[in-house]
Amino acid sequence: MKIISEVKSHDGRQLVIRHASSTTRCKMTFALFLPPGEGPFPVVWYLSGLTCSHANVMEKGEYRRIASELGVAIVCPDTSPRGNTIPDSTPDDWQFGQGAGFYIDATTPPYVQNYQMYSYVMKELPELLFAAYPLAPNRQGIFGHSMGGHGAMVLALRNPGVFKSCSAFAPITQPSTAAWSQRAFREYLGSDESSWREWDSVCLIEDGARIDSLLVDQGDADAFLNDGLRPQLLAKACADAHINLTLRMQPGYDHSYYFISSFMPEHIRWHAARLAA
Repeated sequence: MKIISEVKSHDGRQLVIRHASSTTRCKMTFALFLPPGEGPFPVVWYLSGLTCSHANVMEKGEYRRIASELGVAIVCPDTSPRGNTIPDSTPDDWQFGQGAGFYIDATTPPYVQNYQMYSYVMKELPELLFAAYPLAPNRQGIFGHSMGGHGAMVLALRNPGVFKSCSAFAPITQPSTAAWSQRAFREYLGSDESSWREWDSVCLIEDGARIDSLLVDQGDADAFLNDGLRPQLLAKACADAHINLTLRMQPGYDHSYYFISSFMPEHIRWHAARLAA
């Protein structure tokens, strides 16, 4: 791993790191914030949304002050493999391809060779980080925004022993049936829609996956609320499964980082409380 940049912020270290990934078969870049102190630190993974990279939340998410105060490390992976040799969608299609990996492991060509974001975030990147930095593997949480909220919930539901906390900002709750994500699932996973269920948080809950609790903030002025996000589907699935969901509809907020940064401190406090030693 090569440190591309390092700056001091709120007495902690904001790093941007690049490495060659054997999982995605390309160079990957991620952000890591280490709070002051020696560690080992609890770590919270933040998964970004469509069109984003590691940089969006690092520059606009406003997480460092509260993370430094609470002694929590924050990891921000990229959203997909990248490079001239990586299969991509057309330039005007932002709903799959580079910048839109959906945190799944593709099974169909040509995407199967590189689009293995679930395995990258779940396996390869943690192994590298825990070997190199003072992070506590037994105290991990995960959250994200939109496509990243979908990814966070799927990773938590599929790995309940790994993540002790999970939250989301405006997550895509049922991507297998949402118009703006169905194409990505078809491109990455093929036409057998039954195979899509293991990458869909609502379907996972319906099929028996469980987590203890979940915090979701959703702006009621979000332009994608009714077509892509549909928090009511998650609310019903959690109610039926007796999962403790705190769903907060935030008046007047949209889908942007103005929304995310407004509630970022509350989410990091949520995770810190559940990751306390």
